[in-house]
Amino acid sequence: MGKTLYLLSSGTLKRKDNTLFIDRPGEKPRFLPVEMTDEIVVLGEVDLNKSLLEFLTEKQIILHFFNYHGYYVGTYYPREHRNSGAVILAQAAHYLDEAKRCRLAALFVTGAIENMQKVIGYYQRRAELEVEDVLSDLERFKESLSGAESVAALMGLEGNARSRYYDFFDRLIKDEVFKMKERTRRPPTNRTNALVSFLNSLCYLLALSQIYRTHLDPRIGFLHETNFRRFSLNLDLAEIFKPILVDRLIFSLINRREVQERDFEKETGGGIYLNDRGRETVLRAWEGRVNETIEHPRLKRKVSYRGLVRMEAYKIQKHILEDVPYEPFVSRW
Repeated sequence: MGKTLYLLSSGTLKRKDNTLFIDRPGEKPRFLPVEMTDEIVVLGEVDLNKSLLEFLTEKQIILHFFNYHGYYVGTYYPREHRNSGAVILAQAAHYLDEAKRCRLAALFVTGAIENMQKVIGYYQRRAELEVEDVLSDLERFKESLSGAESVAALMGLEGNARSRYYDFFDRLIKDEVFKMKERTRRPPTNRTNALVSFLNSLCYLLALSQIYRTHLDPRIGFLHETNFRRFSLNLDLAEIFKPILVDRLIFSLINRREVQERDFEKETGGGIYLNDRGRETVLRAWEGRVNETIEHPRLKRKVSYRGLVRMEAYKIQKHILEDVPYEPFVSRW
């Protein structure tokens, strides 16, 4: 399984013969390990050309772009090299069948809520927090999923569950500098919101990159609406993993003081964002988290979280081919 490369500073990304390098003014070119790379995440001002994109397509390397504030801008998604007519037809048919789509969408929300409960339970045991009211509400939302008659109703339940789950954040986070208070997005109005927005984007890209290695089409989602503007299946997949990858990492970064007030900056419009130092710290921690391994209960071997996301995509693929009923991944702790 290949690596992710992050380009934080400005320069020119170039092809040279059968490899890549980043050329920065006043520095020696830095060559990139192409054969071991699955994706490149660009956060700085990087120039590139058509020759580079052709090479990335040949090597099946995905290129993601973020803007100055750390917002995800878009992806250069190379030509799908594992296209399968049978899988795409089955995926589209599953989407068009309202009952089948609802059942699969409900499973994504179920997995997301159960992982939220696992995260809360983990910190409840460690920090002796009073969280029974939040856990009770999450259970109630989960039980209501079986009665939802539309994807819109499922999205509403998922939104309510996540809003209630975010109430737990400030019970765990003791540092006033990092109190969330409420979830705000564009722009994030405090430091924890900035962390959530940035890391959620990384989780969406992780899911997108792993879907690329399967026969699935990322444009056809089930919980999130398929439209002309964006990928959606990766958003579905990321819902399951955000609590255990993004949120637990945020609590670790804050509680261990690996991110501090100095790692953020405030813009004129009132938004708060990670600065260069903060992004570097968070990216390093994110890579450590997704490459962390756990014992897989069925395979009886160590699997990284990055590998688990790809395995989850394969489970969806098997489900829509009606081979194996889908069960979302739920953390065991």
